[in-house]
Formats: sequence, structure tokens, C-alpha cells
Amino acid sequence: MSEEAPVSELRLVVTVEDYDEALRFYRDVLGLRERAAFSSPGGRVTILEAGRATLELTDPTHAAFIDQVEVGRRVAGHIRVAFQVPDSSAATAKLAEAGATVIAEPTRTPWNSLNSRLNAPGGLQLTLFEELSEVSDSTATDSDQ
Repeated sequence: MSEEAPVSELRLVVTVEDYDEALRFYRDVLGLRERAAFSSPGGRVTILEAGRATLELTDPTHAAFIDQVEVGRRVAGHIRVAFQVPDSSAATAKLAEAGATVIAEPTRTPWNSLNSRLNAPGGLQLTLFEELSEVSDSTATDSDQ
């Protein structure tokens, strides 16, 4: 491979039954900035900016550990979307008021972040995470874990 990164963007594509509700929730409530919108005969798509994207891969054992820390039991499917926010408590309350179901209120994690878990429009399970300080433990990553 060359030194130039072969991938320049990660785009998570979610097909939702209630497009207008999902757009309102993610764009207007969560605050993802609209990059572009397109339509086809009878269909629509909106691309929302979510800051930098990463792909976090985990094995089933560590996924269960994350769920245990954040929720107290295994709840996530094979896909969970995590958003870093400046205040996870305020963001959790705001999303709950807008229709998300809170699975777990913000909880301090062993990797020193404050994480909450929600079920959101589009059938997505969300983690909202607030970094509390730099983590010095080399076993932790810089994401939500």
C-alpha cells in the first residue's frame, strides 16, 4: 500500500421507515450538520456530518464487557453507533425528550469517559460518550470502547 490512505471517508448508511422523524432527530436534535440531500423518484437521502469517523472493531467478549459497563447487561446487536459529545448528560436528556429511549443513563467507564446508551430512530442503538480526561492506560483506545 502507498503512504496515502486508501479510504478517505467512512459513511454509515441507515435505511429508515420514518425518514422525516429520523432526519429531525439526527439533524435537528442531535445536531449533525447536513452536507447534502438528494432525491430520486419517490425517495430521499440526506448525508449528515458527524465529525471524524472511525471504525471500531470488537470481538463478542469485549462487546459484552462494554455493554456490562455501560448498561449492566448485554443489549447491543452487532452494530452500535457512538457519538462523542461535550456533555453526555445533557445530550442524553435532549435525545430522550426527542423520542429516543434511554437504556442506561450516563455512567463513568473504566476508560474514563461518561457513556450513556439509547435506542434511537432508525433502529440504531447509540452510545453518547464524553471524554473526561486523557487515558494513560495503554489497553484503552481513544474511542468509546
